[in-house]
Amino acid sequence: MPKTMPTEKDLEALKTRAVAEIITKDELEQVMTKPDRTGYIGFEPSGKAHIAWLMMADKIIDLTRCGFKMTILMADWHAFINDKLGGDMEKIRKCGKYMEDCFTAMGIDTERTKFIYFTDYMSDPKYWELVLRVAKASTLSRVKRALTILGRHEADGDQDTSKLMYPLIQVADIFYLKVDVALGGLDQRHAHMLARDVAPKLKLKPPVAIHTPLNAGLQGAGRMDPSEAKMSKSKPESAIFLHDPAEEVARKIKNAFCPEKVVEGNPLMDIARNILFNRLPVINIKRPAKFGGDVQFDSYVGLEKAFVDGKLHPADLKKGVSDALNQILDPVRAYFDKHPENLKVVEGFKTTR
Repeated sequence: MPKTMPTEKDLEALKTRAVAEIITKDELEQVMTKPDRTGYIGFEPSGKAHIAWLMMADKIIDLTRCGFKMTILMADWHAFINDKLGGDMEKIRKCGKYMEDCFTAMGIDTERTKFIYFTDYMSDPKYWELVLRVAKASTLSRVKRALTILGRHEADGDQDTSKLMYPLIQVADIFYLKVDVALGGLDQRHAHMLARDVAPKLKLKPPVAIHTPLNAGLQGAGRMDPSEAKMSKSKPESAIFLHDPAEEVARKIKNAFCPEKVVEGNPLMDIARNILFNRLPVINIKRPAKFGGDVQFDSYVGLEKAFVDGKLHPADLKKGVSDALNQILDPVRAYFDKHPENLKVVEGFKTTR
């Protein structure tokens, strides 16, 4: 159990902060009655981390504050299957060490969160028995539909059979690690739902799924599929990396897509809603007196209303978001100033996708 019991504020944050959906809330309430509760999230080591990872870190923090022991799975062989870093396992594993730095820098509770690698347990015959049982309980069409978790299309499984293994091993990870909660972005929904679908067939308890929103890339989502237009490390100008210098953050945000009075598909509003107000009590926006002077917002609702009503110009929003985001990223940059080794290694890698 945690050192202190979770407060009502902790419990509310767990259910609402950076949450797109919980499947299901009733099941989460049941899990909260357990003395020992566990959760996990998996990441492919595949390049530099961007600011959307702050949402994941926030949810890990929320879960640990509510008594969960969390596992962060560095999915090294998953990254190999997905052709990350050219399928070079040495680079993938070095990137995993850099990712450990990222989560530590973002402030997770390292006493209640452990890092493991898929390599650590892939030699266990019991794991592969689980994979086969998951495959036996799944249809080919259902597995193909889940290929979107890789950022792939269903047809990609026809070109490389290993891609079809990916959803199966991701589901097997959940059951092998015996977790109560599976955490991930909305793009991981198909895998989590597959786990919930096959669990009764395998006489296993289905995991509660907590999904965070997808942040639009700085170039904007427009009418595109949000999963296609999300912030991506493979598109450097669409992403703000955790350790970008303050001036680089300001430059990228200044050039970002931000249509006047429009919220949907606006990456700056996504950042404010999903990141800034989760970590800061207020956002201060400085502007000249002739344009109304400085303004302060203590909630996303107030910020959105001012923007939609035209009382907050895109240029002012960009300045406010830039200043607030740099305030959040200052401790992350300070961490990497003191621990630059793994970042320097990853900066030499070419992100392949």
